[in-house]
Amino acid sequence: MADHNDRTPNIPGQRQEHLAAQHDQAPNVPSLPPQPAAGAKEPRLAALRMAWADAWDDGGFLHDRWEDLRQAPTLGWHGMATWVKSALGLAGICFVILLLDAATDVLAHDLRRLLTAVPRVQVSEDTSTGVFAVVDQPIRSYIAAHCASLQISASTVYTLWQIVGLFGLVGGFFRSSGARLTWTAWGAASIAMVYSSAPADGRTIATGLAVLAWTATSAFALRGLTLRPTFFTHIHNAGHQIEPHIHLPAPPVDHTPDNVHPLQKR
Repeated sequence: MADHNDRTPNIPGQRQEHLAAQHDQAPNVPSLPPQPAAGAKEPRLAALRMAWADAWDDGGFLHDRWEDLRQAPTLGWHGMATWVKSALGLAGICFVILLLDAATDVLAHDLRRLLTAVPRVQVSEDTSTGVFAVVDQPIRSYIAAHCASLQISASTVYTLWQIVGLFGLVGGFFRSSGARLTWTAWGAASIAMVYSSAPADGRTIATGLAVLAWTATSAFALRGLTLRPTFFTHIHNAGHQIEPHIHLPAPPVDHTPDNVHPLQKR
């Protein structure tokens, strides 16, 4: 028979020791936040669907904007909505800026090639022939002699000189006042350079030929320009004069003869 009075302590097993260890460490483990229920997202989605549907209903924001876009071709520029005009104008400005940016790069590259296309101008270098050399060679020599201290080459200055002269000639032909002033200053400066750089024994001939060449080409650049004074005759037309008068009607004249009397009853 088993002794019920046996007080031998009960030794816990491995499972009981593991549970006891978890129980001792449980207070030190942080508790995880409660996870939201899966159905909590459904009200948010439903609210977004409702807001989207309201925006596309009659009178909604998106519906009105779509109507503005749809009616813009029919209404024309003056009748379309203001925000459509602003969007189109902004898009046009951006497009023009992109075109100008690309065009600026191309023009700068072409201008750089144009300015460097002319060979280097050296003093006493004769690259022109005939009568043109009498005028061109002193100008090239003058430019080459006075460009040593500049940041640009003599060939660049000579090319710019030719471009300015061509602008004055063409613009003056089309009767542009600014181009004609440019042509006049360009011709005077060219004559001065020829007089300064031409050889001493032929300076008068070179300067005279420069003056004659510039005068002959001025017939095209200054066409239509006359030195005769213009008289303006102003004809004064007197305006209509209004004089107030008071006209009084004359009293009526009785043309009944005196011997005619009305019948009277007695």
